[in-house]
Amino acid sequence: MDFFNHIKTVISIILSLGIGSLLNGTVRFVQHPGRTKPYWVHLLWVLYIFLLMIHFWWWEYGLRDVRIWTFTEYIFIIMYIILYFTLCQLLYPSDVKDYDDNYKNYFFSRKKWLFLLLIVIYFIDIFDTLIKGPVYLEKLMPLYAIRMVSHISLCAIFAFVKTQRSVWYGGMVLFFILFELYFIFDKFYND
Repeated sequence: MDFFNHIKTVISIILSLGIGSLLNGTVRFVQHPGRTKPYWVHLLWVLYIFLLMIHFWWWEYGLRDVRIWTFTEYIFIIMYIILYFTLCQLLYPSDVKDYDDNYKNYFFSRKKWLFLLLIVIYFIDIFDTLIKGPVYLEKLMPLYAIRMVSHISLCAIFAFVKTQRSVWYGGMVLFFILFELYFIFDKFYND
């Protein structure tokens, strides 16, 4: 097995665990409708992270063009996907009893962790893109730069803002979802 297939397998295993966590957490609302109270903003974040992870898997196919791998790059990519897994676990903890079984309470108590982890993921994404080479990066511009600047800035602002107005957080995640869909369409279907 060549190295790309090896790393693709490791990425797929960890990615599957993260996606499984998102799906299991969401299905629990159907299985036990009275146990915990869902929160629409939280569910939109779950959708966004699911979309990001699916896009991540497709995006990582660009690693096939990397001919020489170092152990540092290998660990870097593994840590990258582990951060996504961690984000999934953060979105769906084992229980929310400490938050009155309410995902709105849980979301606002953990929003700083969520947004700061997303910032780390976005920065790692930049390095991951650079590993794939300057030609690959150039193909993504200028939309990629707009995505990174807007998403990192908004996450930094919302990590520390004190408001708990759902409309602000809902608007932000809707912007992220729509931007991601546009980005995917523009880069993968317009080439």
